Amino acid sequence: MAAQVTLDPELMSFIEEWKDKPGNLIMVLHKTQEKYGYIPRDIALELSRVMDVPLAKIYGVITFYHFFKLKKPGKHRIAVCMGTACFLKGGEDILKELEELLGVGPNTATDDGLFSFEAVRCVGCCGLAPVLMVDDEVFGKVTKDELPGILAKFRNKE
Repeated sequence: MAAQVTLDPELMSFIEEWKDKPGNLIMVLHKTQEKYGYIPRDIALELSRVMDVPLAKIYGVITFYHFFKLKKPGKHRIAVCMGTACFLKGGEDILKELEELLGVGPNTATDDGLFSFEAVRCVGCCGLAPVLMVDDEVFGKVTKDELPGILAKFRNKE
């Protein structure tokens, strides 16, 4: 049997606060992902024990909602908008080019742990389509040719 993980005191306090409230599992999962960037398996097991919720229910919620992640994301998270305007202006081509440049598929971190990317719904910058975000920085009217420079900007920050 695997060693039991101890949950962070802040997370335990949050669980205690939400223990008897409706929607507590989703709120706890949001807080957990905020802390770790994803929901690690050992943490999900401990949440199951502490909250007295079947692990299957926890994984059911995690896999139902697109927001929750089961894999550790890269240090720099790239979000490619696939809203209507961005899709029509080449968002899908941007996704394919990122896959080629980074050597990984969506929702998977690069081997060096620096980047991960995913398709997202509208980010509210339709006039700048196609749009991608790296962390909190927005890049508009992006072309495939600009992607190496955008990635280099964040590689050079390291």
